[in-house]
Amino acid sequence: MSASPENELVTRRRLLAVTGGLVGAVAVGGLTGPAWADDRRPGAGRRRWLPGDHHVHSEFSVGYDNSTTPPKPIIGGDAIYPLSVNATHAQQFGLAWIVSTDHGGPLHSKLDAEQRYPSLLEARRSVPRVLQFYGMELDTPAADHSSLIIPKVSTERDILFQLESRFSKRDPFPADPSFDTEQKMLEALRVMRQLPHKPLLFANHPARSATGLGVYGQDTPAEFRNWNDTAPEIAHGFEGAPGHQAGSLRKDGSIDPDGERGGYGNYPTMGGFDQMTARLGGLWDSLLGEGRRWWITSTSDSHRHYSEGGSDFWPGEYSKTYVHAGWDYADILDGLRSGRIFVVIGDLIDQLDLTVSRAGQAQGQAEGNTVSVGETLTLRGRDRDAEVEVRFRVPRTANAKGERPQVKRVDIVTGRVTGPAKDRSSDTNPTTKVEARYGAGQWRRDGDEIVVRHTLRDIDGPMYVRVRGTNTDELEPQPDPHGSDPWADLWFYSNPVFIER
Repeated sequence: MSASPENELVTRRRLLAVTGGLVGAVAVGGLTGPAWADDRRPGAGRRRWLPGDHHVHSEFSVGYDNSTTPPKPIIGGDAIYPLSVNATHAQQFGLAWIVSTDHGGPLHSKLDAEQRYPSLLEARRSVPRVLQFYGMELDTPAADHSSLIIPKVSTERDILFQLESRFSKRDPFPADPSFDTEQKMLEALRVMRQLPHKPLLFANHPARSATGLGVYGQDTPAEFRNWNDTAPEIAHGFEGAPGHQAGSLRKDGSIDPDGERGGYGNYPTMGGFDQMTARLGGLWDSLLGEGRRWWITSTSDSHRHYSEGGSDFWPGEYSKTYVHAGWDYADILDGLRSGRIFVVIGDLIDQLDLTVSRAGQAQGQAEGNTVSVGETLTLRGRDRDAEVEVRFRVPRTANAKGERPQVKRVDIVTGRVTGPAKDRSSDTNPTTKVEARYGAGQWRRDGDEIVVRHTLRDIDGPMYVRVRGTNTDELEPQPDPHGSDPWADLWFYSNPVFIER
């Protein structure tokens, strides 16, 4: 590989790709044979919670030699690992699926089609237990980055080439300022909307460029509303918990007192989550309060492992996006599109079922409709109450740090759905509140699951319900200071259930 890193590192990475060895990672007992792997034939198997990561970089996130015309790509110049190494680590840490999301630069679309795609096909062959989507981290016109996920179809390479070459703002050479406009982004979404096999898009690290709480940078509330209005089946959400969470760790895993979680150098993450998600009644709640089906995810943004001088965990080592789906490309993509998702950092839990039902007439038993995350419950006639049930499970094995963190509290969060915002830049929902908090003395065990039940009473209009939990004593997630330990401050979040009346 021309202009790649030192020969010794290249040789070691190639060896890893063949042997499946680990670089600076902890092999965790039980993770190489997760329950979902009982039936690994694509298209087969019942729906279950499948962990994954939609934001993973490889050596094809390149650097550039700007002394040539056009600039010459430097393989491994930004992220350093072959795709098969990423997939091997994803398997080691229990993931069922990942998305290859390299970002671009001048004429990167050609590199993707000619070099990365064949490498992906080889990674699929060498690590078949991990479903590997083709995609990219789009250099989003007039915004920051976005994960663009391409359906696994025979034309996937052509689909991405056309989208990247036409709409990635850094792809043209010479540079073209017209690619870096919101008009260009909306054009891209309209083109995606017309495709027979529709991709999916999540904004990455949306408030990383924010300079304060609610003082946004490259990504703004109005942009997200415009994207979702233009292509609601494609522009579906943002990273709730960004990657680069090992930014506060040294190579040996000790704390760097000057390090930052997530690379959020202006305004920090909050409990490891982006302020757009973590702030109660903030932007996410504002979008949900309009009735938008806007989902959150959690990713590694893996470029280089912290043990090799980077700021990243391996895919699945710290952050997981769980999708309720069969072990099948199409169903996983459908689950992401439909919001059958919960997210967690630090393996605080490995199962979360949030269901809402019409309240029953006797002994509080539920009857009739029961819906789960991403779905809508309709109350009719005299129905005014709804029963919320939360079931979660603490993993049976230690996390990648060798610890078994315990959930201290679960919060049930509600908000009203009041329709389109008059102010497109609005980032608050004043109706959002913590409906109830439940600690260890207030829930019950059912086998290896922990169960919380709560009744919502006198529902008089449309609303949504979501759940979060933590191993901390914080009533609300607080800004993460420099040098904070990512393993000590853990949260999980469900996506919402909607209720109509």
